[in-house]
Amino acid sequence: MIWVDADACPNAIKDILFRAAERARVEVVLVANQWVRTPPSRFVRSMQVAGGPDVADGEIVERMRAGDLVVTADIPLAARVVDKGGQALDPRGEMYTADTIAQRLSMRNFMDELRGAGVQTGGPSTLHPRDRQAFANALDRWLAQRPAAP
Repeated sequence: MIWVDADACPNAIKDILFRAAERARVEVVLVANQWVRTPPSRFVRSMQVAGGPDVADGEIVERMRAGDLVVTADIPLAARVVDKGGQALDPRGEMYTADTIAQRLSMRNFMDELRGAGVQTGGPSTLHPRDRQAFANALDRWLAQRPAAP
């Protein structure tokens, strides 16, 4: 199963996930604190949760199972997913691992401290076609290694 932290997931990435759901017959659940439009599909659904910080993250972690994939750019959520035995994939195609998540958390916390001190750190760069391709390739690798559905 694929869980999507959908509040900030780029539409281009959602489109890749929608096509993959149909092609690979894998369930994709978009979790957000607002309604997210999904195409008509028996493999794709949306789950709206209450507003508030980390509510969608908590719902994803509670419902996911070991081996599930979670699509998120949220580093703390990715760390929780990896700790629970899931796999976390950034919308730019980076698969978070137990080896890389500590470094990513440390960098995120450092940037958070800078922003808290008033330093302008800027936001993420625009999603480029190469990022979409990297995401699609990582998703395809995950789909290929997962056990076949009964």
